[in-house]
Amino acid sequence: MLSKRLVSTAAVCLLLGAGTAACGDNKDADKAAAPAPAATTAAATPTATPTPTAAALDTDKLSAQEIEKKTKDALAAATAFKMSGTIADEGGNMDMDLAMDNKGQCKGTMSLPGMGKVEIINDGKASYLKGDSAFWTAISSKNGGKDGGKVAEFLKGRYLTGFDSDPQMKMMTSFCSLTDFSKQITDGKTKKAEKGAPGNINGLKTFSLKVTDDSGEQSTLHIATEGKPYPVRIETDSAKDGKTTINLTDFDKPLTVQTPPADNTIDFSKFKDQVKAA
Repeated sequence: MLSKRLVSTAAVCLLLGAGTAACGDNKDADKAAAPAPAATTAAATPTATPTPTAAALDTDKLSAQEIEKKTKDALAAATAFKMSGTIADEGGNMDMDLAMDNKGQCKGTMSLPGMGKVEIINDGKASYLKGDSAFWTAISSKNGGKDGGKVAEFLKGRYLTGFDSDPQMKMMTSFCSLTDFSKQITDGKTKKAEKGAPGNINGLKTFSLKVTDDSGEQSTLHIATEGKPYPVRIETDSAKDGKTTINLTDFDKPLTVQTPPADNTIDFSKFKDQVKAA
């Protein structure tokens, strides 16, 4: 299922300005390095998501492997969802709050250790980023700019756009894609799956599975037992890295994305010119 390194690396590769050769594609993302240390930010607690009418998940009769398959199939068929939580790593925590749909739309925020915070918008046609001062300063520095503060002031309060064809920025577009993200989860190979116990997550009745992937990383999946068997929470708890918690909510809920006005955007070509001049 979900690997926290795969998730964090996709964002880290973008923000560090590393080329695709350094970071690799999604299949190789687990092999990349972790981000630098920074302070921790708490993630907001999501609310329960109503689920469509469907047969209850018979956790007594189904094997762990059958339950896992059902939740993967349900996730693969979802038309929209919201992903929020904290991904822990020994180098620091990454926080996210992203909503996305199968039309290519996405909106939300991400925070990375030592990299600040960035708002992401994609209307299915173009992507937009609006970062805080720390974000733009770091981006400028990693892309060769000597005066990151100058670049941050240039972009203050405005959205960067026009970068979808740039290979270094493409990973963010891919990361904020329901299709690509679901594929990363559903295509993951499981070495072992074990049944857990009934529970209640964000107001929904659930059943847990403990899943071990090929690398030995263990995750606990909390799966809705009423309605569609969506994974509503994914957790890992490492003595080395700390606790990762990802909540998945708002399944199949229509997503409305409002793009920023043209006079509040900066084209990527102008951003690159500004970095060179800084």
